Amino acid sequence: MTRETTAYLREKYEKMDERGETWPLKQLETASQARPIVEGREVIMLASNNYLDLANDDRLREAAVDAIERFGVGAGSDWSIAGYTELQDELHDAIAEFKGTEGGLSYQTGFAVNAGLLPQLLDEGDVYVSDEYNHGSIIDGVRLSPADSLVYEHSDMSDLERVLRSARSEYDRIIVVTDGVFSMDGDVAKLDEIHRLAEEYRAMTYVDDCHGEGVLGDGHGITGEFGLEDEIDFQMGSFSKACGGFGGMLAGDRHVVDFAYNTSRTWLLSAGYPPAVAAANKRALEIIDEEPGRVRDLWRKREYFQSELVDLGFDTGESETPIISVMIGDSNTAKAFAERLFEHGVFALSIVYPMVPRGEARIRNQINVGLSEADLNEALRVYEKVGRELDII
Repeated sequence: MTRETTAYLREKYEKMDERGETWPLKQLETASQARPIVEGREVIMLASNNYLDLANDDRLREAAVDAIERFGVGAGSDWSIAGYTELQDELHDAIAEFKGTEGGLSYQTGFAVNAGLLPQLLDEGDVYVSDEYNHGSIIDGVRLSPADSLVYEHSDMSDLERVLRSARSEYDRIIVVTDGVFSMDGDVAKLDEIHRLAEEYRAMTYVDDCHGEGVLGDGHGITGEFGLEDEIDFQMGSFSKACGGFGGMLAGDRHVVDFAYNTSRTWLLSAGYPPAVAAANKRALEIIDEEPGRVRDLWRKREYFQSELVDLGFDTGESETPIISVMIGDSNTAKAFAERLFEHGVFALSIVYPMVPRGEARIRNQINVGLSEADLNEALRVYEKVGRELDII
């Protein structure tokens, strides 16, 4: 039986589907890895954020199992209510050391950092200055703030300066907030120039480094890439991408961390993640430091795959990182392209509105260090076949 009260949502969904703006879900039947089983077939995985191939690493498994033996499965409640284990303190220390800051804090998700902390940092009479391509979690966090918000054109430093110059005469406090790596295009924020302009106009800086950890700065993220570990006021990130685990992180001065967990509703009012997750996250940070060759190998494979796609005639947009988009344009064409890829054993996701503007649909590839050269070559062969079938190249 269909409820008439919610029938309007069915109509909205059907219109979205006609435009090619829905998200077909596929079921994994193994761990997320370079060649998982997805809906009954082995595929080359180009759709995951598992850049360093740690999501199924035996060392993370072992750390998680040991934590379960000691502390059980669930956290019991919110960390603020039922307490947390020593593993959480160890993880917080590891975050601070990894990011080169005084303090570190883990959150339940990366989204929870932005949605919980950004509403608390500024007051009425203050302003956020935000890159127009920032992640949806930043947009939501800023919307929840009593502060105003201003947007500058994507990675346009002249426009950022224009906005800052105007804001400086009107607002008490300013925070410039940006993604480190922009997740839809794979380009890198000009953090050195952002920091210089923020200093000039007496603004603070907040960077979302979710796609930078394990990728930039020898694995330590965008502040390591630019040598700005001591200069960026708020560094947030994720354990669910290159670290292969789960959850979000915040790094900054000790008083920033103290303020964050005492005010972020997402931290205070959500159940803590299991102790096993904390143990695995800490082990992942250690592995990134212990095995710098993983990051170098990731970049070698990224450079190869992108250059070969370009040689085949594909447009890879603004990519500078292991996020390599193949620009398609039309949403329905992008979805058809992704389905053809999957039929031929390559799992890569079509990205459509509202994740990207209408007319800018693409296939997003994310390189995993666990992919062999043979895997990449097979994926390229499939890309060429499908690209010619659909008149993309």
